[in-house]
Amino acid sequence: MDEYLLGIGGALLLGIQTSISPCPLATNIAAISYIGRRVGNARQVFLAGLLYTLGRTLVYLTLGVVLVAGLLSVPWLSMFLQKYMNKLLGPILIVVAMFLLELIQVNVSGAGVSEKMQKRVDAMGIWGAGLLGIMFALAFCPVSAAWFFGSLIPLSVKVNSSVTLPTVYGVGTALPVIVFAVLIALSAQSVGKAFGAMAKIEWWARRITGALFLLIGLYYSLRFIFEVI
Repeated sequence: MDEYLLGIGGALLLGIQTSISPCPLATNIAAISYIGRRVGNARQVFLAGLLYTLGRTLVYLTLGVVLVAGLLSVPWLSMFLQKYMNKLLGPILIVVAMFLLELIQVNVSGAGVSEKMQKRVDAMGIWGAGLLGIMFALAFCPVSAAWFFGSLIPLSVKVNSSVTLPTVYGVGTALPVIVFAVLIALSAQSVGKAFGAMAKIEWWARRITGALFLLIGLYYSLRFIFEVI
């Protein structure tokens, strides 16, 4: 149970870290801009934020169920993962940590929205926020792919959770949009201040998380691969 609860906490942390990383942050800013056009109605702003969150969560939940349940349903693969998951987790976490600490760098660009898709989203009204959530969740860039496929899926396999962890991760990735939706509804001035604070938080959060992942990855490697601990 303790391992499962730690897994849920880890999934939420991964989701939030993903949401404030440069590439996914660009998609969240686009979503906030869309939601911000409904400033005149606080209820609709908040509802749009929730729909965006549901859209993102639905994608990660679907992928999580398919990938985790699929991996665990294949007998030989399930046995292999149960036997070697701890050994695999160490190197995976070390590689992800190297990306976070910028020891490995990949040039990324934020996902954009085509004019045709923007018209379709606008035509759907407030429900377009849900479509944006689905679209942006599917627009994986190297950073978000590393978080989801390199960290969340192995963690979900380890604790045998194909539903809860991906769902929590999806909520975490959209959490800033909900926060900004509330801020937009209350005070547009608060948004600018919050964006500035988020940039500083992201810099520190990425490095702290990277350092933790590196330490945990080294621990798993030393214990389960080299067996010196």
